[in-house]
Amino acid sequence: MSNDKVAWRGTVVGVQPRIRLTRSFDERYHTYLGYMLRLQGQIGDEQGEFLVGIGKAAQAKHQFRVGDKVSGRSAPVIKPKLEPVGYYKTSGLKVVRRTAEGEQTPPPWHGLPSELEVYRERGHRRLSAHTYKAKCLSCIWGCQMAVEMIIDHWNPQQKRYRSETFCYGPKSCSFYKAGPIRKVPGRTGMVWEEEDWVDEDATSHRTMDE
Repeated sequence: MSNDKVAWRGTVVGVQPRIRLTRSFDERYHTYLGYMLRLQGQIGDEQGEFLVGIGKAAQAKHQFRVGDKVSGRSAPVIKPKLEPVGYYKTSGLKVVRRTAEGEQTPPPWHGLPSELEVYRERGHRRLSAHTYKAKCLSCIWGCQMAVEMIIDHWNPQQKRYRSETFCYGPKSCSFYKAGPIRKVPGRTGMVWEEEDWVDEDATSHRTMDE
């Protein structure tokens, strides 16, 4: 795929953390890539919804949130299995028109997303892919991660890829549904099941409304 940048313009319909999750059987770690802008508008000659990756500094500078009309230039992702977005290496960002701050009763939570360090500290719970698509695309606490699975740590080139959805939001959210337990393949056909206790442990420091 060409690495030439294409111009785009659109309305922000979601701002979420852009994270890659690496799994190796019962172990996992996160790579915090920046933020994902979900946009409704035009990219190149195409109209519709598209996903653009931006860096931490770009979000800190422009403070993008749902409703903003923005423009920029981005390159098509070279390795789509490793990215939750279709375009990245974004430059020339501009807020064409800032949305008026209105009252909105969550869920979903709009406004400015938190710093990446806050997401890391909060921890996440697995989120049903159906619920994410139906309810959480615009929520700052939703996240769709690109997942790289190392099947055999003795042969790290043996990998598989998929996408998983997570929630960083308050545990009291009325929209939340966990969905089925996730299974991680390992050597010689072994499978590890990521049971509920993993999510409970990751978010045990938060109260229901945090």
